[in-house]
Amino acid sequence: QLRQLFGSAVPAFPPKFYLAMTKSMADERRSQLEQYLQNVTLDSNITNSDVFIEFFRKLQQDTFKIQTQRAFLDVHLADGSNIRLDIQTSDTAERILEVTSCKMGLSRELIKYFRLFFFQDHDDGVLSVVKKVADFELPYVSLQSMKELHCKLGIRKWYMDPSLDILLMDCRISLNLLYMQAIQEVKRNWVKPTEGQMQELKLLQKNANKAKFLELIREMPFYGYIRLDPCICDYPEEGCSADIYVGNNEINCSIKLPTNQTKEVSFKINRLRSWQVTFLAATKDEDDTLELRFEYNDSGTWQWIILYTKQAFLLSSCLKKMISEQMMKAAKEGQEMEIKMPESTKNSKKSSIQQKQVIHSGFISRKGFLVRPNEDNCVFEKIREEDL
Repeated sequence: QLRQLFGSAVPAFPPKFYLAMTKSMADERRSQLEQYLQNVTLDSNITNSDVFIEFFRKLQQDTFKIQTQRAFLDVHLADGSNIRLDIQTSDTAERILEVTSCKMGLSRELIKYFRLFFFQDHDDGVLSVVKKVADFELPYVSLQSMKELHCKLGIRKWYMDPSLDILLMDCRISLNLLYMQAIQEVKRNWVKPTEGQMQELKLLQKNANKAKFLELIREMPFYGYIRLDPCICDYPEEGCSADIYVGNNEINCSIKLPTNQTKEVSFKINRLRSWQVTFLAATKDEDDTLELRFEYNDSGTWQWIILYTKQAFLLSSCLKKMISEQMMKAAKEGQEMEIKMPESTKNSKKSSIQQKQVIHSGFISRKGFLVRPNEDNCVFEKIREEDL
């Protein structure tokens, strides 16, 4: 059906084994199906189509044996409160977000700046964002499948450029959402204010001056970034632990070296060429995990840098978002230049702008998702071998 609608934009479906499958053949089939699904989901035109949404809806419900029925779902806000929704178990994340926004009074024009996320709120005060919920995903079903992780569903802003806050400041609801998230990030030590800045923030919070609070915090390191859980990386050498912040066109790593020294490294997004996510099977000593490796231009030399993190899919989503924001900004600047340019120089300038955009667009058509997801993302993992 997808082929009929989208033609060659849809990759070839993996061939089926017609003889009895061994365990290794079944594992290979699952891997091929998962990779096929990841490749298909790179195209938003496909994932937004009714055919794909219905297929994935049925796949999720059948896999976890959850029928369509009425249910209640809590969507958590950054201040600890929650909005209880009366939903159908088969409602997609896109639908849940629309209902949540409507219940809060957020205008439809501003919904695009927010998304749903699964997160863990630990007893020690650590906030862990597990992953962004895909628009076609069924949040109720996913939560049931992740019960042992004690995840919650929450709404957070979804852009990596802090300056975009300005577009949301005139709406009371979006201003409140930004303000609550900013306070949460200060409390959880995601943002790094100086002592003086912290005193100013406390005074502004006491006076409920939300706009000034957000204006001040935008000047602080790591505001608007997503902080990942501590992980292991192979830079500058194997086995280093790292604290990672991603946002504002960089992956910022605070790396602890074997000598117990700390090295601060900023990997700029415009020097990153490609990345891929890979599933790593469990060993005797370690649980299943994921790795994200990216190809980076370090002093004129391209090299692969590996991060071993269960939040690899979240990090991949952040990289895609930063690149799309860069491309939109470049396109907007190109349009403005074209409007202001005299007719005599328009043609020559236009060709250079188009060249620049082609270079940037190479980030999107990457081979990135050479993926085998972890168990939470392995939608084919529980399907019987004869059904593969």
